Amino acid sequence: MNTVAAPSTLADDENAIVRRIVAGDRSAFVLLMRRYNRRLYRLARATLRDDADAEDALQEAYLSAYRCMGQFRGDAALSTWLSRLVHNECLGRIRRHARRQNIFPMAASTPDLEIDTTPGNDHESPDKALGRAEMRALLERKLDELPETFRSVFVLRSVEDLSVEETAQCLGIPEATVRSRHFRAKGLLRESLAHEIDLAERDVFEFGGCDCDRIVAKVVERLGRDG
Repeated sequence: MNTVAAPSTLADDENAIVRRIVAGDRSAFVLLMRRYNRRLYRLARATLRDDADAEDALQEAYLSAYRCMGQFRGDAALSTWLSRLVHNECLGRIRRHARRQNIFPMAASTPDLEIDTTPGNDHESPDKALGRAEMRALLERKLDELPETFRSVFVLRSVEDLSVEETAQCLGIPEATVRSRHFRAKGLLRESLAHEIDLAERDVFEFGGCDCDRIVAKVVERLGRDG
């Protein structure tokens, strides 16, 4: 009697991919990159606060992973192992940048965040897409203002929805530290966003400058015609 084979687990699948990569199968490595690109980029971006630097760090981490894939023993999930490589690459860049700043001080610059106005789905209006993009840009900007240790934990826990245990393994910190940093990060973000809302409330339905001049001119014109 024929039996249906049980589906392979994620760990089995990852181990198979690792074996293919070690054997020189670059298509398997492409599969791996596409599987984990978003999570790893978000981790790099949260750590470095710069789109281009995050991409560079991710590329270097991938190259290191490809060269060192034979050292992967499966003690942790492949995604965790890759996250550690990315995080270590980012921290190394931060340390090198700090040393260069000490030798050649210069004003730090923060690049402008691009707003992606591409609709999220076929039925979303341009106005809604723009509003969603602006909200995302605000959240990203406020997240960038947090200390690096909080940013990394927040992205892995709240954005990537990793568990406390998985986040602790990725960052190499105790689970209690993950909990406290995540709690603090959410509190700081709430405070910062609340402050933005308080400022925005003062400008709701703002009508001044050119708008004010236009109405005044039109009324004066009407009065002249009616008078």
